[in-house]
Amino acid sequence: QVQLVESGGGLVQAGGSLRLSCAASGRTFNIYTVGWFRQAPGKEREFVAAINLGSISTRYADSVKGRFTISRDNAKNMVYLTMNSLEPEDTAVYYCASDPIVNRITTVPANYNSWGQGTQVTVSS
Repeated sequence: QVQLVESGGGLVQAGGSLRLSCAASGRTFNIYTVGWFRQAPGKEREFVAAINLGSISTRYADSVKGRFTISRDNAKNMVYLTMNSLEPEDTAVYYCASDPIVNRITTVPANYNSWGQGTQVTVSS
């Protein structure tokens, strides 16, 4: 079982930036694709971005393209989400998750089998 821990959330003004981190431990050799999701109050969990093991492929939700960047450091078992030009609509709890299927980048939360506890991001207007 993989354990994931997010950090880096906080309160930021609109137009600001944050970098979220996702630290993996446990059976890290099972980590292939890692995704970021977010959930705002009263809304369903939604896909934000994902990156495969070799960092060859990435995928982004349309709402964050050009503003967010996902990256990973496999040597450190870390995945990052750099968020620029933040908007109040980006306010949510952000989760990282791992998908054990090789070479798959999916936006479906059910395809990810390990999740972190989440980190709150609040963007003020």
